[in-house]
This record gives sequence, C-alpha cells and structure tokens, in this order.
Amino acid sequence: MAGQEEQKVPMKWRMKAWWEGYDLDDVRAALASGNDVEEELQKQAEPEPKLETETRELEGRTPDALVWDNQRLETAQLIWGEGYCGPGGSEYVTSMSKLLGMTPKMSVAVIGAGLGGPSRVLAEEFGAWITGFEESEQLAERGMELSTKAGLESKAPIQHYDPNGKNPFERTFDRAYSKEALYTVDDKPRLLKSVFENLKDSGLFLINDYTLASMDSLGNKDVQKWLRQEPTQPFPIPNEIMEQLLTDCGYVLRVNEDITDQYIDMIARSWAGVSDVIESLHNHPEDKSETIQRLVKEAEFWMLRSKIMKEGHVRAWRFLAYKPSEIK
Repeated sequence: MAGQEEQKVPMKWRMKAWWEGYDLDDVRAALASGNDVEEELQKQAEPEPKLETETRELEGRTPDALVWDNQRLETAQLIWGEGYCGPGGSEYVTSMSKLLGMTPKMSVAVIGAGLGGPSRVLAEEFGAWITGFEESEQLAERGMELSTKAGLESKAPIQHYDPNGKNPFERTFDRAYSKEALYTVDDKPRLLKSVFENLKDSGLFLINDYTLASMDSLGNKDVQKWLRQEPTQPFPIPNEIMEQLLTDCGYVLRVNEDITDQYIDMIARSWAGVSDVIESLHNHPEDKSETIQRLVKEAEFWMLRSKIMKEGHVRAWRFLAYKPSEIK
C-alpha cells in the first residue's frame, strides 16, 4: 500500500479538506487505510459542539461564511454602488460587454446576476432583452426589487435558479455573460453544456471568473480561509481546466486571458473611498458603529482576496467563447 506522503488526494477530498477544516495529512491517512474515508475523518476530528450547531444553522456553510443578509447587502452597496456586490461598476460592465456585440433585438442571459446592476446596465446601454439568473435567493429577490424600481422588470428581470439543476434555463438566447459565478458551481460541465444548448448558433458566451493557479493552491491557508468565508460553497478550478471544459462542450475560444491585475486595481480603487464613508458614519448624529463594524469585516474579506490574487494563488480570468453554426 502506498505511503501517506505518496497517497494521491482526489479533488473531492481536497475540497472537503479545506471546506470542513480537515488536515490533508489526515485525509491521506484515511484514504490509505482502505476504510470508509468519511468515518475515518469523523473519528479523527474533534469539533466543538458550538461549531457543529452553527454549521447546521448555516445549512452546510461554515461558521466563517459571510451570508447575504440585509445588513451585508446594504454594506456591499456602500462600497460597490447600488445594484453591485463586487468589483466592476457600470462603466466597466459597459466597456467589457462590447465584446458581445449586442443589439436591441438580442436576448441575453446574465449568469451570476447578483443585485442586477450589470443586467440593468446592459438593458439600458445596448437595448438588449436581459434575463438575470442568480444562485442566491436573497440576491435574486433584492435584485428584482431594484429592477422593478428602475422600471426594468420586463427588460431586465432577475430570477433565482439552481445552477446544478437539470434544466436551469427556460429559453434560448443570443448572448450569455457570466460574472464571477462559475467558481461556486459544483457541476460545471453540466452548466456549461446547458448554456451551450440554449445559446443560439453563432452566439457568444463571455465569462469572468476566479480560477486557481493550480490545484495545489487549495493547500494555501489564506485560500482556505477565503473560501470558507464564501456564502455559497465554492468549487474553483484552474483556468486550464475551465478551458478544456469549454472546448469539450464545442465552444471555440476567442479570448482567453488573465485579468487579475485589473481586478486587483478595481478592488483597490473601490476601497480607496471607503475611509471617507467610515469618516462620515463616525460623524453621523445617529450611532453607526454597527455599520462601521460591518464595513471593516467586509474590508478584511476583500483584502484577503486581493492578497491571494497578488501572491498568485488565485486569478481572475476572462473567456470569450463562440458557439459555431451547425454545419449542414
């Protein structure tokens, strides 16, 4: 039998290790034992009862996860602007989306719609008919409220969907855009195939996503900490694997580029103005200490993400995939 150091750890158990806090050496030992791995890990683990209770209350998420409650939604928009919960505001979305060549007659699926900011920008700037698909029920509900408030409930609706479902999309579309959404999808091949099947011939699929430098990045403590904080369990993969998954579906890649530096810069520029926000909250006649604390916690989350990107463990990547016309 292979020694503990030689035991190869499959991706499934690497993910379980960093998500549930197991040591990789314990996973190797459990695999090498030949017994049920889950049982072996449970025997070795000594979790505190409080953490077990908190984990159950979070429905499988870790106690470190920053959930999308109303308070966090408000905090996010203080940083990124109304309708956004991450880097890339309206100007960025407009500039980047020119790659899709949209027209007012086109229908577009936005995957990872968040609070709907990008969807509404695409509808307003290009006149296209947008449907935003969002995995988080909280984000989808608030995003639809904002679309209705903007009078775009028909032009840019935001709806909840299950990316791992059998048929996540109801209709075909001319273009698709995924904004930092695929790294939280478990069954990526199925979702990418679903997009391919619902994308019209000669359609374009633009993807911005977080990828790993390599699978070894999962062993980095800061990467583990970041991923445990995600509100939805993440399943990041290296960009080379994503490239292979796309081409396996039948896509032809027109753009395949590292945009990490651009994301680091967007994060830095957005947070540069937060000190002014905090100062104004300090001077507010009402007690805003709770809001300030939430801002600080959010800042720590994004500082960590920026750190692991600067160190090269995690990258921001862009793909522009083309669906060829059927050969008759």
